[in-house]
Amino acid sequence: MSEFSSLIGIGAALCVGAASPGPSFVMVARTAASAGRTNGLNAALGMGLGALLFAAASLLGLNALFLAVPALYAALKVVGGFYLAYIGIQIWRGASQQLDVSDATLESAKPRKGYFLLGLATQVSNPKTAIVYASVFAAFLPATPSIQFNLLVVALVFLIEAGWYAIVATVLSSEAPRSVYLRFKKWGDRSAGGIMGALGLKLAASATQH
Repeated sequence: MSEFSSLIGIGAALCVGAASPGPSFVMVARTAASAGRTNGLNAALGMGLGALLFAAASLLGLNALFLAVPALYAALKVVGGFYLAYIGIQIWRGASQQLDVSDATLESAKPRKGYFLLGLATQVSNPKTAIVYASVFAAFLPATPSIQFNLLVVALVFLIEAGWYAIVATVLSSEAPRSVYLRFKKWGDRSAGGIMGALGLKLAASATQH
């Protein structure tokens, strides 16, 4: 398989994976609707960086380390799962709080690096991402990829992940979706918190599965 064909295959597989609903989507969507486009984009950049780190680690043999030390993989799933559950609880607890997210307020709001860190932490909290990348790479990487090709793959991962969540942030920070969010904020936040918490507990529980 040529490097060009490999790159196309990896890109297509990762695009499908990025668009699949999960904790990352829930976090970016809620951030964009409640904190504005800029902070939503900050979260998207954090997602991209987290994906880049996992992709680089996978290329360097993180999957092999997980296979050699199953306890490490299990421990990371427990820690990551409880972190996601914690975020879910925080979202649920804040469901009844009123927000001032008028256009003027959001336009004057300052970007907060905390949303970038939240996006990064949400992405790296799920070590299964590294396994997904390792599986995709195993399926599409050429037998002897060059260093330049590996660097290009890592850059592609960042562009796909950050790009997708930037689209999510841009769409859901616009007036119409934001109005819907405000109208149903209480139940929307409780649903988002419940989903996030359930996904986190599911990840933690999967640590005991073989």
